[in-house]
Amino acid sequence: MISRRRFVEGATAGALFATSPTLAQSGSDWSEDIRLLRRAYDTLHPGLYRYASPAVISDRLERLERRFARGLSLSEAYLQLSEFLTTIQCGHTYANFYNQSDTVTATLFEGATRLPFQFRWLGNRMVVTAEGGGVERGSEILKIDGVPAKKVLRVLMKYARADGGNDAKRRALLSVTGDDSYETFDVFQGLLFPPHEGAFRLELCARPGDEPATVTARAIDLAARRKMSPAASNGENSPEWTLAWSSDHTGVLTMPSWALYDSSWDWKGFLNNVFAEIADRNATGLVIDLRGNEGGLDCGHEIIARLIGEGLTLDGYQRRVRYRKVPDDLNRYLDTWDNSFRDWGDQAAPLDERFFVQKKYDDDARGEVIGPKGPRFTGKAAVLIDSQNSSATFQFARIVQENRLATLIGEPTGGNKRGINGGAFFFLRLPKSGIEVDLPLIGFFPQHPQPDEGLTPDILAAPSIDDIREGRDIVLEKALGLMRSP
Repeated sequence: MISRRRFVEGATAGALFATSPTLAQSGSDWSEDIRLLRRAYDTLHPGLYRYASPAVISDRLERLERRFARGLSLSEAYLQLSEFLTTIQCGHTYANFYNQSDTVTATLFEGATRLPFQFRWLGNRMVVTAEGGGVERGSEILKIDGVPAKKVLRVLMKYARADGGNDAKRRALLSVTGDDSYETFDVFQGLLFPPHEGAFRLELCARPGDEPATVTARAIDLAARRKMSPAASNGENSPEWTLAWSSDHTGVLTMPSWALYDSSWDWKGFLNNVFAEIADRNATGLVIDLRGNEGGLDCGHEIIARLIGEGLTLDGYQRRVRYRKVPDDLNRYLDTWDNSFRDWGDQAAPLDERFFVQKKYDDDARGEVIGPKGPRFTGKAAVLIDSQNSSATFQFARIVQENRLATLIGEPTGGNKRGINGGAFFFLRLPKSGIEVDLPLIGFFPQHPQPDEGLTPDILAAPSIDDIREGRDIVLEKALGLMRSP
């Protein structure tokens, strides 16, 4: 799957979005935006009715159009639109932070509205993972300006994207980990629960059992948040992944992202070298760490090829699109990186009154065969997963689990067994508000009925508050323990 985030961060993004639209005056009638959204999504979006009927979607759009007609501020419009988009229950359908104009970005995303530390949600508990603002790692935040943290989470869940009812993915997106340039929590918390006079009044417990304490923490802006993140790679040819070795001849391959399609780094060559080194060392164990990795290219196919002894036919999902050619009246509102998406031609074969079957494109095809490659790894293999795995990494984990190629360890994935939407995208620019919304073009539909859920790992493992405070990686420890077992 292709990552739009990586696309807009690359040089090509400037060509698409260099000119910021002039926003209509706040309070104006912006209902034209919703009429355009309705037409574009109904015509082009393959998953629009995966979880709701046309009548339900139409009713939601009518209510949204009435709200836009009454006159909204930009922040109100962004919130109303985002709340509607999450009801489609598609992890690739949202008003993408990375695709907005400079004007929208500066207005909505850059201000000093953020909590000054990183954290993750353990269920409904907000636990600090990287200290800041006088708040120590391992502290549990109980209230923010008098609002219980679990209530903040409950409100923000309505604005977090995910496939189907996969709330584990929504909760993961609402953690602030430093993995993203724009954090979902920061965006919506800044709009719905902003600081008072530039600061937050926090009620917290530094350690379990302690009496709650009150701390005043200054809010930080986008630039300060980004300084808290791990250092970015040094260039487009810099390795994105690492291979490290434990003392017991187990390699740990860490892969934080597969969003590499706009990179000239030779990732296939890197994997060739990895498996050559594994063979040279006569390694007995391999741990592949995919935590925090939403997806990107199907890099996992190159790994699977080293784990199999004969060709593996993928029992994939059927690829469907809603159109063969984009109607002329819509084209001027749609940006993309590949204009072939505007006309599938004979690659779109009619299926029924709603869908065409997408016969061939640049990622998984129905019935695709992965052939074996050498050197083959025959030792123990484990894949570390979490709720961020929702696109190509979800598909990889599914193939690995179904074919028993490795043991999945960690937390339930994002994505959904009922299928996802992605593979190709348009970026729909709404003319009145200036807000962009992503529009996935290929729907992946299972051949047989599937439950509304992500993947459950073979071995469940998640950090506790004590693990976070002590900096202990319990998931990796579980994997290394498995490698050492008879």
